[in-house]
Amino acid sequence: MIADLRGRDITDERVLEAMARVPRELFVLPPERNLAYADRPLSIGYGQTISQPAMVAIMCQATGVREGDRVLDVGSGSGYQAAVLAELGGDVHTIERIPELVELARKNLRAAGYERVFTHVGDGSLGLPEHAPYDAVVVAAAAPSAPPALYEQLAPGGRLVVPVGGPDGQLLELVVRSPEGPARVSTVPCRFVPLVGAEGFPAV
Repeated sequence: MIADLRGRDITDERVLEAMARVPRELFVLPPERNLAYADRPLSIGYGQTISQPAMVAIMCQATGVREGDRVLDVGSGSGYQAAVLAELGGDVHTIERIPELVELARKNLRAAGYERVFTHVGDGSLGLPEHAPYDAVVVAAAAPSAPPALYEQLAPGGRLVVPVGGPDGQLLELVVRSPEGPARVSTVPCRFVPLVGAEGFPAV
């Protein structure tokens, strides 16, 4: 998997090392464990997926997370991306709207030894203001635009990484909180499940 990631313009050795340390097989459903290290998304139930490793690496690289950074992971899923962010040194809070997935993420993170990740049930599009400010916010679901609530919870110089677009495809957007306001850069095309919530898409 790491060799594949090097071929996908993942140049941050810290990200590659972090991903090499996370036991991804613990974050996929048992029938899919033979595919745990394939570069593809996998179903985790409830209409949700664990993102493909390359996309997780691209998003984590964009955040620039360092030791001691406060990080918000939106869309916990099975807990995999939160684990990678913790390996990068982040103090991670992760939020998920589906209670059953919160329990799954909590169980997986505990089994893999990630005690510094805190799981929450709630509307991820609104973030977790009670634990802000964050040095990085990473959103593993597509929003129609970068949620203002998440931007407001960034520390000065903090980074928000979020897929922006419609159901047929998105661009990964990096938004940096600067004194002049949001500084935005669109990066790679991607395809995520929708971010459902007050500042995302309505529930179907």
